[in-house]
Amino acid sequence: MRELITVWRRSTAAELCWIAPDGPTGIPVVPLAWEDRPCVALPLAHLDAVDTMTSGHAAFAVTGERPGGAPAVVGTGHVDIRFDLEGERFVDHLLDQEAVKHPPTRLRSDSMMARRENWWWLARVLITLVAADEIRELPGRSRPEDALLVRPDERGTRGHRPDLPRVDIVTSREWPAQSGGAVDLWERHGRPLEGTGEPAFAFSHAYSPDRERWERWHRTGTLVGEELRVQSGRGLPQAEPRPFGVLDRLRNHRDVARACRKGIATAEARLVDSS
Repeated sequence: MRELITVWRRSTAAELCWIAPDGPTGIPVVPLAWEDRPCVALPLAHLDAVDTMTSGHAAFAVTGERPGGAPAVVGTGHVDIRFDLEGERFVDHLLDQEAVKHPPTRLRSDSMMARRENWWWLARVLITLVAADEIRELPGRSRPEDALLVRPDERGTRGHRPDLPRVDIVTSREWPAQSGGAVDLWERHGRPLEGTGEPAFAFSHAYSPDRERWERWHRTGTLVGEELRVQSGRGLPQAEPRPFGVLDRLRNHRDVARACRKGIATAEARLVDSS
């Protein structure tokens, strides 16, 4: 765990991957640490994604920017998921970490007035890697066309574990998004992927200098040999996105606030129903 937490602490962007009931998936995250363990604190806009983390396992990866030339790394294992609807744990233990790494959080929480106005941003779902079943070095992403390939683990050190996600770094010359398209993949270490028809999810992400825009593109399909047979997709590989203009920044802030409030209301209603 030491190798992972060292890189995790020093990085400003990372990835969280897991096997959802409908297949593998992953999202970009801000890497935080809770009691010397890798952690993320997702705003409640991500409630729908959190609801699919039913296996109790996830992969925490750092594959992009890595300070000091540290290797890319992924750690996979059991996770603890806790809802912090009042934001108390987040504010007391994680807010300062995130504000340093993520400018939108700094803008929304740099004063008591800002915290009261943006209360919806402080409510979080805390996801912590409790124990790592496996930690591996990865080649890392260095080009827009590089992506994380997430699939059920068929080759882990503990044998076949369909509830554990395996993460590899792949690249391709083209990434067709339409159903029926095929993507010829190369694993960045040059090792064969040897897909057997299992579900697979390829994605990557890029952000603007101010982090107001954080764009993810993805392809969903099945992996056969070295080929991803696409069933659906969204977005295209890109370099650094341009920052929002004034109107788009206001629109994005409004949309994020609406999504967070909706997630909070849903989570609170569940608490009422279960009491």
